[in-house]
Amino acid sequence: MKIFKDIITGDEMFTDTYKMKLVDDVIYEVQGTLISRNQDNIVLSGANPSAEADEEGNDESIETGVDIVLNHRLQESFAFADKKSLTLHLKGYMKKVLELLQESSPDQVDVFKNNMNTTMKGILGRFNELQFFTGESMDIEGMVAMCEYREIGDETLPVFMFFKHGLIEEKV
Repeated sequence: MKIFKDIITGDEMFTDTYKMKLVDDVIYEVQGTLISRNQDNIVLSGANPSAEADEEGNDESIETGVDIVLNHRLQESFAFADKKSLTLHLKGYMKKVLELLQESSPDQVDVFKNNMNTTMKGILGRFNELQFFTGESMDIEGMVAMCEYREIGDETLPVFMFFKHGLIEEKV
């Protein structure tokens, strides 16, 4: 298994256990699922609880949300009130990633420069449909993952977008 961590903060963002694809060699699109879990029990959204479940009052808390958010302790960020504030943040973030790339993977610099602008224009065009998430540290200087809900088959599912070059892959 591979864990993908933010190159700046070291926060765990996702693993390769999710359905994912690489878009334009710069963005990982990772498909999440809505889940409910009760301690160690995970129930997919829409599933019926067991008929044998304890019907007496139960003090156990049920956590409901997107598996990627819950499993990797991502934190929703409301730091971007408009497209301009997100664009400003992304320029600073991309500059940091570019500096790190020049040191660690100079062969990826051209791929990053050539593909990122085009990809981001498309994403920014959907700004009003996006949710933003940081890693567990909530450090806004690190990666801000973007999530949008898409029709996939007969379901509406959350799809997270992570910047490939802003991640470190760690094998476990």
